[in-house]
Amino acid sequence: MATPSNTSAGATIRPDEAAHFGKLARDWWDPKGSSAMLHRLNPVRLRFIRQAIDMHWGGDVESAKPLAGKSALDVGCGAGLLTEPLHRLGADATGVDAAPENIGAAAAHADRTGLDIRYLAGELGSHDLGRFDLVCAMEVLEHVADKAVFLRELVLHLEEDGLLILSTPNRTAQSRMLMVGAAERIGLIPAGTHDWNDFVTPDELRELLRFSGLTMSEPKGIAFGVSKGLHLSDDLSLNYIVTARRA
Repeated sequence: MATPSNTSAGATIRPDEAAHFGKLARDWWDPKGSSAMLHRLNPVRLRFIRQAIDMHWGGDVESAKPLAGKSALDVGCGAGLLTEPLHRLGADATGVDAAPENIGAAAAHADRTGLDIRYLAGELGSHDLGRFDLVCAMEVLEHVADKAVFLRELVLHLEEDGLLILSTPNRTAQSRMLMVGAAERIGLIPAGTHDWNDFVTPDELRELLRFSGLTMSEPKGIAFGVSKGLHLSDDLSLNYIVTARRA
């Protein structure tokens, strides 16, 4: 369960980014809507998360609720697409997002499905949330104003023996061409979602996490193939996902 921690509010939210994603809130849960790519991505992320949970805590790999008795924080939760599965895995789950519209959509969806999840809007550091066993920030780092401050805030909310999981696009020629160019041009990703210059390479992320006192795992790629669709891969050229823990 969450225990108290001392946090200080740091400005990481970009108002224009929050407004952009807030406009997508109403159809976030539509698998064919503007967030369709996230619906395709979610099972891939959850596969990685489940394996990371089992490895970190050495739990029963057959258990349907490996996070039972543990707390989970989903930062940049959107309308709860990942937060709800974390709750179903047994966690006492909390979601935080920059856009109030997303939090409204997340809370409404949880109410309709009978899930007891706490959702909060605004800067992570502005809430007295305490520390969590599991902290996730998926496809968020590339949207924050100060990446170092944001990561330090995540660490402040992580239990001493906790697990941090991050995913983010890699800054490569391939991601610029496919994620920012092709995908946004044809509508697979809403136009204006990404600024390629804000993408972070695995080496840069490793250094940022090191300065925050965490050791990063070897990254796993999230790749796309015509036959496989989105899948975990050794190819890091588009997107990658990592775990981190205290050094």
